Amino acid sequence: MDWSLRELRCFVTAADAGSFTDAAAQLHISQAAVSRTIAGLETIVGQRLLRRVPRGCELTNTGQQILPQARRILSESARFTEFLTSRRGILRLGYAWAALGQHTARFQRDWAQRHETIGLELIRHNSPTAGLVEGLCDVAVVRWSVDEKRFDSLVVGLERRLVAFASDDKLWARRRQVTMAEIANRTVIIDPRVGTTSSCLWSAAEHRPQFVETTDVDGWLDAIAAGRGVGVTAEATAHHHSRPGIRYRPIKDGPRIPVRLAWWRNDPPEGLSALIDDITLRFATD
Repeated sequence: MDWSLRELRCFVTAADAGSFTDAAAQLHISQAAVSRTIAGLETIVGQRLLRRVPRGCELTNTGQQILPQARRILSESARFTEFLTSRRGILRLGYAWAALGQHTARFQRDWAQRHETIGLELIRHNSPTAGLVEGLCDVAVVRWSVDEKRFDSLVVGLERRLVAFASDDKLWARRRQVTMAEIANRTVIIDPRVGTTSSCLWSAAEHRPQFVETTDVDGWLDAIAAGRGVGVTAEATAHHHSRPGIRYRPIKDGPRIPVRLAWWRNDPPEGLSALIDDITLRFATD
């Protein structure tokens, strides 16, 4: 059945108005156009939907059955149109664990002042592309490599690597910093999907830490606070996820973490160049 929204709109308007003439006035078309459009829908359905009466028109039994469904479809169509309209002029920036760390709040405020025609919306989504594949964002902040066949990406800054541990940790409670070798002697909590920590960090070491996997940042924090292990993460995590009972300290010899912006290779969004410039400038001033 090849019906259209125009046909449903004519049908619903005429049913509500109780008159083809009044429906034509509301839709700003001729009465003949309303009649033809509704007749076309009736041909598709195979039954009459409206019958003419001396003072206008009224629903048939089939029309009464179809009217609620037609209303629902038109309502969904209106919501979809509203969604498409709301996306114009909005740059959606996705992230998995942490956005831009200490720069996030100031960056958002400055963006609103500098780019009045392009709004910025931050979206958190715990996936390897921070919502990019899922269509939730236009650009993603990631701290790992992305599929170069599907995405373009650019390193906009480098972050220190920190260790997170319980505040009452017997070994490190008073420590100002630790080393990668010391961490190798501990159990390390990791998120293998979107985390920045893996056994590769200790590939040249004499031995590697034991790993316990978690599925998101909240589970990661809970495990560390409970003393089940320690965590290794980007500096931004400490700014986005400070929590009583957990301390973050620098790793003296921890390799820096590249912060990337990623977007679909063949679909760079509006405002991308400005976004790259502004974020790069933020990290350059660290």
